Amino acid sequence: MPTALVTGATAGIGNAFVHRLASDGHHVVLVARTEPRLHEVATEVKAKYGVEAEVLPADLSTADGRLAVERRLSAGGPVDILVNNAGFGTRGRFEDVSVDWLQNQLDVNVTSVLRLTRAAIPGMVERGRGAVINVSSIAGFFPATGATYGATKSYVTAFSEGLAMSLKGTGVRVMALCPGFTRTEFHDRAGDDKSAIPKPMWLTTDQVIDQCMADLARGRIRSIAGWQYKALVGVTRLLPPGLLRRLEAGLGRGRT
Repeated sequence: MPTALVTGATAGIGNAFVHRLASDGHHVVLVARTEPRLHEVATEVKAKYGVEAEVLPADLSTADGRLAVERRLSAGGPVDILVNNAGFGTRGRFEDVSVDWLQNQLDVNVTSVLRLTRAAIPGMVERGRGAVINVSSIAGFFPATGATYGATKSYVTAFSEGLAMSLKGTGVRVMALCPGFTRTEFHDRAGDDKSAIPKPMWLTTDQVIDQCMADLARGRIRSIAGWQYKALVGVTRLLPPGLLRRLEAGLGRGRT
């Protein structure tokens, strides 16, 4: 049976990926910081889907945490799908937020994506198959909505698309998943005012993942769920950069 490794596996989109991949017949390796919650999810997944669920506690904001996952990917048995989902946003003005907190965000959102992908790809290329799904964000197309968070997601999207092109013909697929507002714990943790976001802009995790898996099967290198977000990204190609940045700044007020 194939194996999938998912970071940020205990909540939100990551947890939804775990259930989707397990239901499709994948053994799963669950990565997150909180070990008791990891064991709860593993027990649930094994009972519900009859697959193996391996627990790997790791804090991806630390070098030791990243190294533990890198070793599992490179030398712990074949991983057929890697889902780099772990990530977080922050609130507050750039000059007021702790630089250590900003560094943690960079390490989780960017460094871990780079290093875990690098650990997984050689084995996939050698086997002639595999897939990496890097969870980015619509915010990556609108970086002024949050200077540091948007910048990290711009990197994830550009990195994924560039790597996907360089791996053509190897049998290994890489895709950037770019969700918009999705009903998960993410926005609570980031301190967002969810009441300010119009209802039509909200997606469910099932919508995001269904679109992602369909796009992956089609060989696409970017997945965007929801007509509203496809339209928003289309707007970025039409508006002058100066006007686009002014609009973004208004939408992203308060987010770092």
